[in-house]
Amino acid sequence: MRLDLRAPLEYEETPGLIPFQRLPSADETAEELLLCFELDREQAGRIDPDADCFLGKLVFSGTGGGQGKVQLPAGLYLFDQQRRALDRQDCVDMAIEQQKDGLWEQLRLENRLYIRYLFEDGSPVTQIFRPYGRKQV
Repeated sequence: MRLDLRAPLEYEETPGLIPFQRLPSADETAEELLLCFELDREQAGRIDPDADCFLGKLVFSGTGGGQGKVQLPAGLYLFDQQRRALDRQDCVDMAIEQQKDGLWEQLRLENRLYIRYLFEDGSPVTQIFRPYGRKQV
């Protein structure tokens, strides 16, 4: 689905965090986590990307919520979520399906992917955000 995020979500930067090494715990005391990845340029525009090469480097990670040094900026996003804490492969699979939908809709997808983990309504949640611009002409 498409999401127009009207205000940024801010987090405290967590340098040195190794993504997907340990998934957030599945209880209400779990802290929110935001991961921002740069996508491989070649794979980011393909309808059939190579899952092993899809995620590029980790740009930043952040925990908490509220005032912070890193953020999920306000803007237009393709958005998906699952009601469980997804591992790396499941996140990549969901992001690739999201990319296929965006390309099918002729959106100008940006080269970043945000993965957000949180606890909501009694269960862990994984959210995937892919920024996009207006339709290609």
